[in-house]
Amino acid sequence: MEIDLLHFEEKYHGYLVAGIDEAGRGPLAGPVVAAAVIVDQNNIISGIKDSKKLSKKKRESLYDQITTNYIWAVGIVSHTEIDEINILKATKKACILAAKNLSTQPEIVLVDGNMQFYDERFVSIIDGDNLSLSIAAASIIAKVTRDRLMLELSNEFPQYLWHKNSGYGTKEHLEAINLHGLSPYHRRSFNIKASS
Repeated sequence: MEIDLLHFEEKYHGYLVAGIDEAGRGPLAGPVVAAAVIVDQNNIISGIKDSKKLSKKKRESLYDQITTNYIWAVGIVSHTEIDEINILKATKKACILAAKNLSTQPEIVLVDGNMQFYDERFVSIIDGDNLSLSIAAASIIAKVTRDRLMLELSNEFPQYLWHKNSGYGTKEHLEAINLHGLSPYHRRSFNIKASS
């Protein structure tokens, strides 16, 4: 029932609303990616929900539909900047960049989570990727975008299996770090401890 997911969008009826979500706060390597999506409420795409609840195939299909039918943008903050400013500030920066990169500027920006922003247009919603269609759509764009970036980096450093783990601290990833050391794309500020 996608219509239930328009509760927050309808709360701000009359305003141009965007939803924002991020992917990549937890991984040990690669960037953090935020996406912003403005949903066309006259053209609701069926099946949109939190990206974590979708198969890879379904995410890819919805990614194509969302990017074709809705206004969208991404904001990307690199692993080096994450190390410089910390992951929370980097995540906020990615969210702000995603909103700024939209071709049409929203009047209200719904953001997944509980982060606080100085911009009064930004409204944080805990569990937003399950409560807002705009945020759920953004979660799909952010996840697919980041997975594709990690796939590219995996071609350069196949030993870390990023094509499978997207940089998260899986057992295989930690074993690869133990064997090969850190790559240039690992987040040094995360104090990664390889398994002994």
